[in-house]
Parts: sequence; structure tokens; C-alpha cells
Amino acid sequence: MNKYLESTEYIDWKNPEILSQAKVLANGNGSLLEISRNCFEFVRDEIKHSWDYKLNPVTLRASDVLKHATGYCFAKSHLLAALLRANGIPAGLCYQRLTITDSPPFCLHGLNAVYLENFGWYRIDARGNKQGVAAEFFPPKEKLAFRIVAEGEADLPEIWSEPLPVVVQVLRQSKTYQEVADNLPDVELVAANKALQADG
Repeated sequence: MNKYLESTEYIDWKNPEILSQAKVLANGNGSLLEISRNCFEFVRDEIKHSWDYKLNPVTLRASDVLKHATGYCFAKSHLLAALLRANGIPAGLCYQRLTITDSPPFCLHGLNAVYLENFGWYRIDARGNKQGVAAEFFPPKEKLAFRIVAEGEADLPEIWSEPLPVVVQVLRQSKTYQEVADNLPDVELVAANKALQADG
């Protein structure tokens, strides 16, 4: 579990601003469940999704997401992981492979998993709600932003302690929110394709 509590280059929870915000969200509350909810709702509601609000700069490191109060889903998940870890709550990164219009091309979508004592790993999605998107915190019931609906879409089962390199690369190289949108990361579903062929 230790790797899901570490402060790293991109989930840099030892940053003073993150520590300060994490303390505010804990609010003297002894319940890790309530702290987890507070962290989730803060990132979902107070950090603007870069594409929804057409905002620059492109953020990657959790401390930059907090500083600029904006980020793509990936960056927002880095901040949420940092705030949870700063409160001693294990948190990881998850991904879905989605279409934008129910048909290819595909791209990754970033979200989180938090370890809750009474429920185990529980996925939460703080990308930000809008028309047609209503992610909530109701353990053990998942209420994510997006459902898997089209062929080729998938929930990737892994819980990563660090962002995927392909995600880091896009956020690092892009200068504007539009550049990220034009180069959204994707992965090939090799294992899923093999399983589908085996079933067929």
C-alpha cells in the first residue's frame, strides 16, 4: 500500500500549498470517509476542467493544478490523489478508454481509486460535472462521469500509483488546452482484444 501514499514528481503532496489545502479539507474530521468525500468534491467542483472552461495553462503536477485551479481529467486526478495521500489515505490513478462521440477515435480518461477501510478500492471521478455528467461519492456504489457504451471502450482494471507515461507526455508537450484536445492519449487494448477473439 506504501506506493499509494508516496509523494512523487507529479503527485507532489509534500508541497506546502497541497498540505495546507489537505488540512483545510480534513477540517479536524476524524472520519477518513468524510475527508475522502471533501477532497473529491473540492477537486470536482473547485478545479475547472480545462476543456469545459477553455483554460490555460496545461497542468500536470498536482501542485500546479491547485495553483492554477484548472486541469484536464488526468491532471485533476493527480491533485485528488495528492490531497488524499496528504491525509494518509491511499489513492491511485485509474483510466477508461472512451470515445468522444460514441465512435472512434478513442482516448484515455483519467480518474481515481481511493482505498476506504470499509469498502476496499473505490473508484471516483472528479473531472467536473456538467450537462450529462454527474459523478458522485456514494460508496460502495460507483457513480462515475462516463459509462462504457461503445465497442472498443473499456474500464482499465489497473490502479496505478503514478500517471501513465503516455499521459505525462501529452500534458508535458502541449502548450494549450486545444493542443491537448488535439492529441489526447490512447492505449491499445491488447489483452481485451485477445479475450474477445477467444470468446468469438
